[in-house]
Amino acid sequence: MPMEELIRQADRVIMGTYKRFPLVLVKGSGTRVWDSAGNEYLDLVAGIAVCGLGHSHPAVIEAVRKQVETLTHVSNLYYTEPQARMAQLLVDNSFADRVFFCNSGAEANEAAIKLARKFSHTRSGDGKYELITMRNSFHGRTLAALAATGQERFHQGFEPLPEGFRYVPFGDLSALEEAVNARTCGVLLEPIQGEGGVIIPPADYLAKVRDICNRHRLLMILDEVQTGMGRTGTLFAYENTGIKPDILTLAKALGNGFPVGAMLATQEVAQAFVPGSHASTFGGNPLAMAAAIATVETILNNGVLENCLEMGGYFLGLLAGLMNRHGIIKAIRGRGLMLAMELTINGEEIVGRCLKKGLLINCTNGNILRFVPPLIIGAADIDQAVQILDEVISEQ
Repeated sequence: MPMEELIRQADRVIMGTYKRFPLVLVKGSGTRVWDSAGNEYLDLVAGIAVCGLGHSHPAVIEAVRKQVETLTHVSNLYYTEPQARMAQLLVDNSFADRVFFCNSGAEANEAAIKLARKFSHTRSGDGKYELITMRNSFHGRTLAALAATGQERFHQGFEPLPEGFRYVPFGDLSALEEAVNARTCGVLLEPIQGEGGVIIPPADYLAKVRDICNRHRLLMILDEVQTGMGRTGTLFAYENTGIKPDILTLAKALGNGFPVGAMLATQEVAQAFVPGSHASTFGGNPLAMAAAIATVETILNNGVLENCLEMGGYFLGLLAGLMNRHGIIKAIRGRGLMLAMELTINGEEIVGRCLKKGLLINCTNGNILRFVPPLIIGAADIDQAVQILDEVISEQ
């Protein structure tokens, strides 16, 4: 079907919840994607931090191929080997003792919110149910995850939202301490705010949040949907902070494009969930688990984390050079291959011009260009991306 006809058809029958580029992507390999006209693009969006191993990684392809020929889906009323293996892999490489599988980051955060309330109800009774979350945060589009999100623009039109959430500024420890009350059961936050613009808190912030949680007997819940699976140079971003959370959520890069999410917790907290407390029909299905096992094992064993740190530092250095040459660049920041360029102007036009030159990037919060490329990216690809950015910004 010709591109224009396909776009018209899609616009007729798909709900308009996305502002899409007039582009039909048909193939991907590594850091590259191709459209229906055969044009090639360097992809620094990667499904918004999803394709950590790049498009069509052979290990993931082979794992899913073998699994689809063996067992596609059974109910969670039964055990499967891929699910047990994947849970063990996460437990062995994290703080956690137990794992709950679902299909997305929003679902993982919903599960975390429910577990926090259930645990606190079991431990303290009905009075403790509130979570403190951060302004400028993003936790998903379901009603509870939306209520936890500290950005009012996402709330508009969906009120009344579920109660039980209080917002404080990200990085402000005094405000967090002051927000704790008799109803507070936990604190939910991202180690680095992704949708908020790759906002990195002070180095000791998470450790001090952990201390506040300890002193007030609160659960510390980390949303690592975007920062997890190697994005910051370690498997989980919390590993750089010297602390351990009580609950952690994952999705995005966990299956390298296959829909899968997870909620991890300590044994003490996880035991609040009993049969019937929570469920997911497709959560932990064999296909998703096969993709996730191949993804995580490749990240851990094939130099992906080391490449992320090396290329992240290289990319950040080149972006610093751009900032020195262009006055519209207000700031650059990042950790690993989660990077941002904050502009003094709206960034949407720059995104569109980059696309025309064969570079896919993302703009968040209106004026922040976000770069979350595959973790396998090399220096040549980064050089090309920065050259295109330089050309586009020079045209302003």
